[in-house]
Amino acid sequence: MKVAFYAPLKPTDHPVPSGDRLMARMLVAALEGTDMQVDIAARLRSRVSDGNILKQARLAELGTKLAARLLRQYQTGFRPKPDIWFTYHLYYKAPDWVGPLVANALDIPYVVAEASFAPKRADGPWQQSHQAVELALRHADAVFSLNRTDMECLRPICDARKLHYLAPFTQIENWQVPERADIDCTCVKLVTTAMMREGDKLKSFEALARVLGRVKRDNVKNWHLTIVGDGPERTSVEGLFAAQGIKKQNLFFAGLCSAGQTRDHLASADLFVWPAINEAYGMALLEAQAAGLPVLAGNTGGVPGVVSDQKTGWLVPAGDEGAFGAQLTRCLTDQIETLRSFGRNAAAKAKQDHTIGAASNVLGSELRKIVVNATPDCT
Repeated sequence: MKVAFYAPLKPTDHPVPSGDRLMARMLVAALEGTDMQVDIAARLRSRVSDGNILKQARLAELGTKLAARLLRQYQTGFRPKPDIWFTYHLYYKAPDWVGPLVANALDIPYVVAEASFAPKRADGPWQQSHQAVELALRHADAVFSLNRTDMECLRPICDARKLHYLAPFTQIENWQVPERADIDCTCVKLVTTAMMREGDKLKSFEALARVLGRVKRDNVKNWHLTIVGDGPERTSVEGLFAAQGIKKQNLFFAGLCSAGQTRDHLASADLFVWPAINEAYGMALLEAQAAGLPVLAGNTGGVPGVVSDQKTGWLVPAGDEGAFGAQLTRCLTDQIETLRSFGRNAAAKAKQDHTIGAASNVLGSELRKIVVNATPDCT
């Protein structure tokens, strides 16, 4: 089966790493794991972050021209005709201006993975993009969600039979750690991984800095935090921790790391910490658990689909810095012995529920049903 794949937010070969780029690549791997032939049909980035109406109109025009070019390529045989169109990550800031046109013209199923729908955007600067998202979702043959919270928002416009939960997944074997050293109670090693950019990521860094500053002022000092990641707000992030009096003996900025280097940092740590403000689900949280690390995070979005509270880590109310700090203090004092057992639970959960193979099984089964049901019966 041939699949035309498109990621309007960020293509799979974009030079800037992010969770979106990673998940796009993981989806391609999962589809290929079902013996499907995946063609990256388009690379047009449709994201408009500031609501610029003219830019949205221009992208819509470019999408229409790109769809026409693809159709010519399919019709002439220059490009093999797909059996299904698969779009990853659809929302009002990054609509799909290409896929619905091609799928309709070729009379093939149109499928979406990870979508959100915000009725409040029906009016205002993103109106055109919002309408495009709504139209795409109403005509989609299936919508796979990696976040159960998003599924509730989609129910008003998507047939419940077309909504499917797809647990977040990654190449678990690349993150596994065979053995961990005993925890040094005099210095519990904390780690976090995140891009340093404005918006929710920066808000999470702000919260984490304040929490650690408060923990230190409460005379709990047996910890060291390694921060893996970089980005345009690096200076701001460094300033947040400096403002809390957190110095080099408690903090190390590892910068942008390769997957292997990140795994090494996870392997030497004892606890992954991240406030997860407005986090979709958090690939970094999944990678940490695959490496056998327990996670302390905010209970938001799809995070509960990755972290099992009181089993593979701890979830606190999103944005509640007091609760986050109190649980962190417990992890650094009377619950130190729990870290390793929760970490083992985390590794087992990742290996059982969050592999590419598990995702391939879900996608392969559902997509084949969709294509079979869409194929005319010629008997």
